[in-house]
Amino acid sequence: MADTIFDCSHTPLTLWVTACWLFATGEDGIAALSLKRTLDVGSYQEIWAILHRLRAVLVRPARERLMGTVEVDETCIGGRDPGVGRRKGRGDKVLTGIAVEIKQPSGYGRCRIAVLADASTASLRAFVSDHVEPGATVITGGWTGCLGLDRSGYTHEARSQRAARPRGDEQAAELLPAVHRVASLAKRWILGTHQGAIDHAHLHDYLNEFVFRFNRRHSRSRGMVLYRVLELAVRHAPVRYEDIAAGHRPRKTPPTPPSLRGKPASLERTKAGRPWRSG
Repeated sequence: MADTIFDCSHTPLTLWVTACWLFATGEDGIAALSLKRTLDVGSYQEIWAILHRLRAVLVRPARERLMGTVEVDETCIGGRDPGVGRRKGRGDKVLTGIAVEIKQPSGYGRCRIAVLADASTASLRAFVSDHVEPGATVITGGWTGCLGLDRSGYTHEARSQRAARPRGDEQAAELLPAVHRVASLAKRWILGTHQGAIDHAHLHDYLNEFVFRFNRRHSRSRGMVLYRVLELAVRHAPVRYEDIAAGHRPRKTPPTPPSLRGKPASLERTKAGRPWRSG
């Protein structure tokens, strides 16, 4: 357990492995509250930390970049911030870049999603260079930030919706179908599995989890997915709670003293046969 994400963890290893199994085998993932109820653990904070440590290891170092024909576009993911109204623009959204491999004659390959610092040309070119192999054919929209990819070793093909409308061509979702499909799936996954309750500071971790699941959607063995999660976990450096909780906002009101909380409902349940609770 030393020098892995299990290092200096007070959580029993049997609980860790069970949580890894439920995390890896869930088709749409699992939320922290659902995992807490499934494992019959009283601490939500402990389960939340386990899931975020697992999300932190899902990006394999020196992983292969996308090759062949790749669609690249940008989209905004997220919801409204507290205190931000509907009429104040997209200040509550997070700009992300999406790249998807196109298979021939049809179908999609791997994808990559990352949070962009801004909508500048430098941010988009850095995203493309980090996730797309030079020599690939990059298909983008009419965004001016995509100009100059030809000089970076890519074959650039731009599809402008504005130029297509006079000719009666397809709309944006059909000009770049792959990135719009993946973006729609990612947003639906966030709303469905996590009810949209994702802090912007941790959005990149959730997007890494979505990419990990999407790229293994055709896997026939859930056990192999678990094997990959554990392999990444033991090869990763320790992840401290202070690192993953850095984006949390402090409470506005002080917590209730323990003497006034009363008996939690979890203690009134029938004891379950959990191996980490025995002995």
